[in-house]
Amino acid sequence: MTINAVLLAVVIMLGLSLARVHVVLSLLIGALAGGLIAGLGMTDTLNAFQEGIRNGAQIALSYALLGAFAVAIAHSGLPQSLAGAVIKRIDAGGTSGMIKYMLFAGLITMSCFSQNLIPIHIAFIPLLVPPLLLAFNRMHIDRRLIACLLTFGLVTTYMFIPYGFGDIYLNQIMLKNVGEAGIDISNISVTKAMAIPALGMFVGLLVAVFISYRKPRQYQQLAIDKAAHDEVLEGDALSKTAASVQTQSKMKTLVALAAIVTAFVVQMYTDSLLLGSMFGFGVFMATGVVKWSEADTVFNDGIKLMAMIGFIMITAQGFAEVMKATEQIQPLVDSAASLFAGNKAIAAFIMLLIGLIVTMGIGSSFSTIPILAAIYVPLCISLGFSPLATVAIIGTAGALGDAGSPASDSTLGPTSGLNIDGQHDHIKDSVVPTFLHYNIPLLVFGWIAAMVL
Repeated sequence: MTINAVLLAVVIMLGLSLARVHVVLSLLIGALAGGLIAGLGMTDTLNAFQEGIRNGAQIALSYALLGAFAVAIAHSGLPQSLAGAVIKRIDAGGTSGMIKYMLFAGLITMSCFSQNLIPIHIAFIPLLVPPLLLAFNRMHIDRRLIACLLTFGLVTTYMFIPYGFGDIYLNQIMLKNVGEAGIDISNISVTKAMAIPALGMFVGLLVAVFISYRKPRQYQQLAIDKAAHDEVLEGDALSKTAASVQTQSKMKTLVALAAIVTAFVVQMYTDSLLLGSMFGFGVFMATGVVKWSEADTVFNDGIKLMAMIGFIMITAQGFAEVMKATEQIQPLVDSAASLFAGNKAIAAFIMLLIGLIVTMGIGSSFSTIPILAAIYVPLCISLGFSPLATVAIIGTAGALGDAGSPASDSTLGPTSGLNIDGQHDHIKDSVVPTFLHYNIPLLVFGWIAAMVL
């Protein structure tokens, strides 16, 4: 196992990622190293890598259109209106416990919707959270808890619900790669496979809310908080007296809701996130919320928003294809199977732990799946895991480390909104809390799923 090309390629890729070399370069260098060590030669290695890139093109295009859809929603003013409504409710109702928990529920709901129903990913956070900091400070809410609330919605929904980003993660990436690796996926329910791991995420959320960060925490009330608060209230069309502005704002809100419903329905009936995003964006253009003269700018901004994620996923597909071309996956699997000596419990734990390390290094669970599936599927088959348990192991191994990775959108997103006044440290207040509250229960509940499914 020490000279296996696949193993060395993964170690090189992970080591470079942990050393803060850009993930795309880490994947590319790891793939080249693996191919050359296996004796493929530079030409065959590059050909295999390019074949993998072609396989990831549809996913990247889906992300680009999702980005455009997200920017169009932001352009409509819907997130700002939601923030303004919440602040007004808090201003009118004081700081009672009921208001606080309603705020928590609203943040979790918006975070969940951002992955499935309104697939705008982390784009809503810098729009919605900064205006709410004044309210958080007045209620003495620990921002580490807010980071946990947001990360729960960002991770749990895509790993459990097969719509929006969940459709990309569960169907377009995980099931596709599991099927290509040798398992019949025709009768597999990804929701059933991931239900127990998702329950682990929920347990971590409850611990964060009712135990870890229950106590009040003091923050300085800086001018930037007040400015953000006033900007939302002043910018909220419902607070303005001009009837024409009110009508325009209401119209844009209705259009945004119609676009969201259209995107969801189209995706559900066509099983294509690409078409859903395109039709949703089309609603904004057809109604004039996004003017024809602004369409290029909005679309380009959306592509920029998701470009990095798309490039990482394309490169990960190329890495996985090179690993397959080395024909050293099976020897690695055989060596690992003999090392575990048929002990499924130890094997499941080690596979999940490796998934945690790899995803922590890459920073993207979506990019981890093609790499893990190529190695784990043959290993799970040789150890006697059921297809459902295999999907649970791979899906959980990919999601492990998304929460708690310094390079993950699931931690970078919350920090971008909570640190607008410089009082929320990315590592201490986002990375460490989400790592402890989600990776540990996800590791435990993922192992349980592997054992009982």
